[in-house]
Amino acid sequence: MLPSLFISHGSPMIALEDTAYTRYLKQLAHDLPKPKAIVMVSAHYESSIQRVGTATDYRMIYDFGGFPRELSQIVYPAKGDKIVAQRILDRFQSAGIDAQADPDRGIDHGVWTILHLMYPHADIPLVTLSVNPFLDASQWFKIGETLRTLKEEDILVIGSGVTLHNLRRIDWRDDAPIAPWAKAFHDWINDAVKSLDFKRLAAWKDGPHALDAVPRPEHFAPLLILAASATKGSTPILTYSEIQMGSLSYDVWRFD
Repeated sequence: MLPSLFISHGSPMIALEDTAYTRYLKQLAHDLPKPKAIVMVSAHYESSIQRVGTATDYRMIYDFGGFPRELSQIVYPAKGDKIVAQRILDRFQSAGIDAQADPDRGIDHGVWTILHLMYPHADIPLVTLSVNPFLDASQWFKIGETLRTLKEEDILVIGSGVTLHNLRRIDWRDDAPIAPWAKAFHDWINDAVKSLDFKRLAAWKDGPHALDAVPRPEHFAPLLILAASATKGSTPILTYSEIQMGSLSYDVWRFD
């Protein structure tokens, strides 16, 4: 059985950079059995109703500006999997989650920057899932619980977001120290995730400096969705953690 993962995508530049983090993501794929398919929840795929990507061939979405031209020249030729997509739609329906097939959506940088590093040959079928940042946390948990059984089918479920994501408060200095407010929330939320304390996770806005760390929850929602995909009784593992530019987190959580 495969684990599920929450992976921070941070800056789109990870697709080009050679850093400790990008090297870790490349190695991570080698440390896992090859999945039959990948299901990916992206912070940059927002919708009011849960959507499930059913494209046969995903087009590229370069949803950013001000970066080097070579970043927009990357092509990740991901193929879809209509059978897995329909299986997910059926499970959402059975769980009472309103969901729609989406045959037109391409892959945004929350998807392809990570997969470009982990699975550069694009030889694993992909199904993308949207995120609604305005749901109550209990509804995010319900989505994650519905995805849990995919792990038993050797399908890799990945949530792509960022735990600390306040671009207005980034410190651009090369030697920027970690901001105390960022560390306080990061430590608090990571403790709640590790213990799978869903009561605390549901009340994440009560965490220290929560609205500084998460001014808008689209990047945060995938973390809570993936936490709910953990097998009951298991202990999540924070396999990589780093804070850059004072308050931008690069975390990888493994949920068995």
